[in-house]
Amino acid sequence: MALLLCLPVGLSLFLPQAQAQAQAQAQAQAQDKQAPTMWYWHNWTDKSGISHMTKCPVRNFNLKTMSHPAGPQWQDRLAPGAAQMIFTVQPAHWNGTWHPDPKVQWIIPLSGSWFVTAMDGTKVVMGPGEISLGEDQRSVRDGHGRIGHYAGNVGDSPVQLLVIQTDETPTVDQPCRFR
Repeated sequence: MALLLCLPVGLSLFLPQAQAQAQAQAQAQAQDKQAPTMWYWHNWTDKSGISHMTKCPVRNFNLKTMSHPAGPQWQDRLAPGAAQMIFTVQPAHWNGTWHPDPKVQWIIPLSGSWFVTAMDGTKVVMGPGEISLGEDQRSVRDGHGRIGHYAGNVGDSPVQLLVIQTDETPTVDQPCRFR
């Protein structure tokens, strides 16, 4: 008889825990169904030729597999085109002086920190995993001799970057054009 009395008590302790786990799992699945938002810094040029840094959202995600039978993951695909991947290591205390990007390019720090200062004076420091889109090719040299952006390393260590140069045509007055 003692066994019969303990069984309902044991079940009553297990059921709330099981319900809580089921609720947590359902909540996680519901959140997985909501498209995420990622962010990148866009170094763009206005119609006067002045470069700016703007923080931009990426939120046009679709949940799908990249290769069956792998499970679905959130993807935001840009227009297809040619791209060149370049790994760079900027030595400690690297100084890029004022220059425009050679091509429209995505820049992702892998280790270390670096900064970008736009012609409007906005300075952004980025570390591993942050993303920058360099699109200041149409900037125009100002009265102070500045053109494009000023970049350099932060701290006493080298900075490793992944640069993905694209065949995109540079735009003017289109901040955050990749959403």
